[in-house]
Amino acid sequence: QVQLVESGGGLVEAGGSLRLSCAASVRTFSVYSMGWFRQASGKEREFVAAIDGSGTSTYYADAVKGRFTISRDNAKNTVYLQMDSLKPEDTAVYYCAAAYSRIPTSARDVNYWGKGTLVTVSS
Repeated sequence: QVQLVESGGGLVEAGGSLRLSCAASVRTFSVYSMGWFRQASGKEREFVAAIDGSGTSTYYADAVKGRFTISRDNAKNTVYLQMDSLKPEDTAVYYCAAAYSRIPTSARDVNYWGKGTLVTVSS
């Protein structure tokens, strides 16, 4: 069983930055590919970014490419999402995701979810 705990959400003005963290309680963190998804009010959960177990390969949704950066520190069992140039449309609950067999670019790839952290971007 993998437990994921997100932190770092909050209220920020448009154009600002936030850094989300996700701490995983698991013995072998590096075997899991990790991802971030988000769900805005009234909308379906959508893919944001993903990273493979070694941290070598990263993947981004078109809506965040060039503004968000995913990274991981396997020694700390933590994955990060650096969010820059935030826009009001980035407002959502952000979920950390872990996947054992695939890079989690779709919700169906995910084996474990965190409970989410709210990001609100004001205009």
